[in-house]
Amino acid sequence: MLGTSLLGRLRRRDPGDVVLRRAARLTLVASAVFYACRYGADSPMLATYGLFGVVAAGSFAQLPGPAPQRARILVTSLPAVWALIAAGSLLAWSTWAAAGGMLIIGFVVAFAGVGNPRLVGLASAFQLFYILASFPPYQPDTLPERLGGVTLAVVLLAVAEVVLWPDPVPVTYRQRLAEAADGVAAFLDATANALTHPNGGPDTRRERAYEAVAELALARNPPAWAPTAAGARDRALRICAAALRDVLAEADRLAADAPPEPIPDLAAARLLRSCADTTRAAGRSLSAGAPPVDLGEVDAAIGRAEAVYPVGEGGRDAPDVPRLCRDATALALADQVRVLAVGTRVANGSRLDDEDAYSGLFEYARHGPWTLYWRQFHSHLAPRSAHLHSSLRLAVALAVARVAAGVLQLIHGFWVLLATLTVLRTSAAETRTALRPAVLGTIAGAVVSGGLMLVIQEPIVYAIALPFTLMLAFGVGRLLGPVWQQALFTVLLTFVFAQLAPEGWRLAEARLVDVVLGAVIGVLAGVAMWPRGASRDLRRTAARYLGASADAVEQTVEAVLGGPPPDHALDRVRQRTILVDSSYCQYHSERHDAPSRRVDWDDVLGAGHHAVLGAESLLRRNPPGCLAGWPAAAALLRDSAGELRSAYGDLADEVAHGRPSGPVPVPADCVDELDRIRPVLGEVGSQSSVRHLVEVDRWLASLADSLARIRPPADGEPVSRDRT
Repeated sequence: MLGTSLLGRLRRRDPGDVVLRRAARLTLVASAVFYACRYGADSPMLATYGLFGVVAAGSFAQLPGPAPQRARILVTSLPAVWALIAAGSLLAWSTWAAAGGMLIIGFVVAFAGVGNPRLVGLASAFQLFYILASFPPYQPDTLPERLGGVTLAVVLLAVAEVVLWPDPVPVTYRQRLAEAADGVAAFLDATANALTHPNGGPDTRRERAYEAVAELALARNPPAWAPTAAGARDRALRICAAALRDVLAEADRLAADAPPEPIPDLAAARLLRSCADTTRAAGRSLSAGAPPVDLGEVDAAIGRAEAVYPVGEGGRDAPDVPRLCRDATALALADQVRVLAVGTRVANGSRLDDEDAYSGLFEYARHGPWTLYWRQFHSHLAPRSAHLHSSLRLAVALAVARVAAGVLQLIHGFWVLLATLTVLRTSAAETRTALRPAVLGTIAGAVVSGGLMLVIQEPIVYAIALPFTLMLAFGVGRLLGPVWQQALFTVLLTFVFAQLAPEGWRLAEARLVDVVLGAVIGVLAGVAMWPRGASRDLRRTAARYLGASADAVEQTVEAVLGGPPPDHALDRVRQRTILVDSSYCQYHSERHDAPSRRVDWDDVLGAGHHAVLGAESLLRRNPPGCLAGWPAAAALLRDSAGELRSAYGDLADEVAHGRPSGPVPVPADCVDELDRIRPVLGEVGSQSSVRHLVEVDRWLASLADSLARIRPPADGEPVSRDRT
């Protein structure tokens, strides 16, 4: 009964047996490498580095992608592994030299992940390779054996990743993006029908579209699959997701502003149908082997819509402001559809023409990957970078642990650093959480190991039992929880060293002392150095990001009123997007504090994306100075921009300090636009000026709409329409 109950518990925690299959794969590779090196080649050095190569690359490293991609990463990482082992072997002659190398390598390896957070999982494995080699005995002549053992382990593990029970491939971000594009396209078709036939409601497709787009949030995607790298393709995927959110929001505004009577030949409806086709094609182009989306259809549709857009001189008839508002919304939506289409082309590696650059939006696609990574690194060399804090904390803790292990002349001092690496987290709260299972598990494992070694002293017994302990440590322990995992890993290390350098029950004692020392160093570093982790940095960085977005909005309004273009303001938003995105990714690996849990981070980050994408779209059809010389319009727009700036500032204050903020500007629909604009229409004789006014005012209303989705209006305030 006990065995049946345990098996059922394991299956519930491991749907599809993913963890157990991976454990079986690692067990076979580790056993083959260890037996071949220890007993076949009769080389404890080969066996040590072979086994720890499997443990580091197979258990400590969290690799992204499907099995073939993980195998390629393992093989291509070998030169870096060789360099780390060589550096550790040559610096092992002195405790201080090894500690200095640990400080530098610990920081560089951890900070290198800023260019591609999905590869941060390699950092622990790389550090472990240096740690293992940097301890006595100082034997540089054994470097070929060390490199040979690790190479054998990594190559066999790469082969096993592809051949032995490969992990099932989860839904990729590209697939989620394609599904969301298909859902949004269906909603666009439904919205077009609602404009021409108001009785046909698109509610069902609306809900599906919102659900599909919600799946694009980084928090809902595994870190190994989320597009968080600095490269052009990942950046393009993030822009595609932001563009889809904006398309959906604009379509929702159009659906809510449907005319009360059918308009069979409405220009906005025709444009929406073309946008639906392009959106659907853009999503499909993300599939492997699919042709790139053709921009010709959406460009032609935008051209036709602009051709029937009222631009002539005003006459006796008053401007049809509701129609202008609907057409402006449809054109803004079409611009975001084009951004989506261009983004999918960049994500697929296509080269961009000049007309595809969309000002600075896809400027990065013209640069090589090393330039983009350098920009990412440079952006994070800032005092408030959460990634910089985390890298420095880890490097200092590992260096201190290396000094302590060397000064105390611990026989298995690398266990001290291994414990520090295991316990230390990006926040003090997470470090304290990891401390308890590490210590309790090690105590339990040491007691069991010591008892076994007092009773059984024949190495052959431990050789026979090694595969079972490997399976328990890699599979069962991981499923049962951190305490079990640490206890079974302690038993595994005891069984391994009983065959490499038999020391009896004192080996278990040494393991316990080393782990406790390493855990204490990890906790002290976690408490002393930036203990709040990414949560506080994220709130502070997001507040600055929102402030930059508010500046961009104000300067865009000033530009259409005759001021200079807002290029520098938009560049500042893009620059701060790098920091806030990185902090956001790290934030999801931590325990969240109360103020951070109250924030809808996806919508907060979306507010900045919406400001940048919308500003560039707006200025393409409403060039700087298009509303110069119209004082009444200037007063109206500056008033709206001032309200938005206050709302951005209040939201930034709420994000930074967790305090309630003031009321949010209520988004306006087309009827509200008519009421706002009617008093100033008598001062202008050009319908093109009216069109520009409607477009700018509509853009400001859409920004207020995005803020309302983050923080609903206070009690008693009117809400223009329901939002999901």
